[in-house]
Amino acid sequence: MAQSPLTHFDAAGQAHMVDVGAKPATARVAVAAGTIRMQPATLALIRDGNAKKGDVLGIARIAAIMGAKKTSDLIPLCHPIPLTHVACDFALDDEAGAVHCTVRAETVGGTGVEMEALIAVNVALLTIYDMCKAADRGMVMTDVRLMEKKGGKSGHWTR
Repeated sequence: MAQSPLTHFDAAGQAHMVDVGAKPATARVAVAAGTIRMQPATLALIRDGNAKKGDVLGIARIAAIMGAKKTSDLIPLCHPIPLTHVACDFALDDEAGAVHCTVRAETVGGTGVEMEALIAVNVALLTIYDMCKAADRGMVMTDVRLMEKKGGKSGHWTR
């Protein structure tokens, strides 16, 4: 049977955790982004700090960092990795009625941090939803994607 181009499957097609033990430790960076769209009044609650549950973006930022740290607990074949830095930023977009989230995750190791950055964005957006759902159950999380990755054998990639 031919080897799969997907690294999480062996030659027999069985799922397995990739062996990264022999890979050299290099600096790794991943940047991911996503958006949550909402009613203008909901965006105003976030901007003005009037959400009943408190500082929506501050709590979502902490949730993103916590999510990045727990990635290997959520994605079955992800390695637990020592994160050296996670940063989460938000941009409020009145015209689109949205909050845009960007996360940068970093490590030095034998495997990348793309999943950590992507999980962090999702957790941040879900936290915004949770904190604002009493005001707007119709919010939509969208466009979660990898924007950039650096390090490792495959080098630098950017969207």
